[in-house]
Amino acid sequence: MAAITRLRLAKCASFVSPLPPRTFSSSQVNAPPHFAASFRRVPPLDNLSKRCVQWVFLGCPGVGKGTYASRLSNLLAVPHIATGDLVRDELASSGPLSSQLSEIVKQGQLVSDEIIISLLSKRLAAEEAKGELGFILDGFPRTIKQAVSFFTLEILEGVTDIDLVINLKLREDVLLEKCLGRRICNQCGGNFNVASIDIKAENGSPGMVMAPLLPPANCISKLITRSDDTEAVVKERLRIYREMTQPVEEFYRSRGKLLEFNLPGGIPESWPKLLQVLNLDDYEDKRSAAA
Repeated sequence: MAAITRLRLAKCASFVSPLPPRTFSSSQVNAPPHFAASFRRVPPLDNLSKRCVQWVFLGCPGVGKGTYASRLSNLLAVPHIATGDLVRDELASSGPLSSQLSEIVKQGQLVSDEIIISLLSKRLAAEEAKGELGFILDGFPRTIKQAVSFFTLEILEGVTDIDLVINLKLREDVLLEKCLGRRICNQCGGNFNVASIDIKAENGSPGMVMAPLLPPANCISKLITRSDDTEAVVKERLRIYREMTQPVEEFYRSRGKLLEFNLPGGIPESWPKLLQVLNLDDYEDKRSAAA
C-alpha cells in the first residue's frame, strides 16, 4: 500500500505548486473570528484536468459533505471517496463484513477504525490501479485516533500530503430535519431530500431557509428512507459526533489546514460562497457543469 501511495505522490508533485496563503475574514466565510486558513490555490482553468487535489471534508452527519464533495469532485475531475458509501457498498455485497456492519449501522454506532481503514485502503488501491489522481475524502478521518494513527500520518499525510480540510457546519436543529428528510431512489440510487426548512430569526440567532431537493417525476414512486434515518438514531449519531469527531477539527486547525465554513442556507446560497473561499468562483463554465 505504501508503494501505491508513493507512486501517487510522484504523479501529483508535477501538477501542484504551493502559492502564497490566502486568509479570509469572518465576514467573508461566515466563520468564527478566529478563522484563518492557508491552502494551495486551485491552478488556472486550463490546468484543472491535471490538478491533483487532496482534500478532506469534515462535518456532522447530514450536513451535506457528500453533496458538496461530489460537486467539487465533478468540478476538479478528481475522485470523491465517501466512507459512508464504502460501508453501504460492503453491506450490499453480502461479504464477510456485511452482517457485522448491518448491526452497527442499525444502532447508529460508528464503524470501527479497523474496518474503515481496511475499506479505504482497498478503495485507494483500486483508484491507483485505474490511474486516478488525487481524491476528495468524505467521512475520514472521523475520530482523533484515525487522525493521529500511523495509517493517516503515513498513508494519507506523510505520503499524499492532505492540503485542505473543509469543515462544514450547520445548526443542530436543521441537521435533524435534514436527516429525517433524506430519501434515496431505489432504482437510480439518487439522493434527495423532502424537508422544507424555514426557521425564523429569533433571540439573536439568524433564520435559515433550505428548500427541499426533490426528485424527478420518474423517481417519486421509488423513494425509500435509509434505515438509520430515524430521530433516535440521528440524535445518537450527532451525540457520538460531538464526543468523538470534533477533536479532529482541533487536530487539523492546529496544523493550519482547517477551513471552517458555516452553511448560510441551501445549495443555491452555499455553493457560490464555498466556491469563493476555494478560489473557484471565476470558473463560470465549470461551476455550471457541476451545478
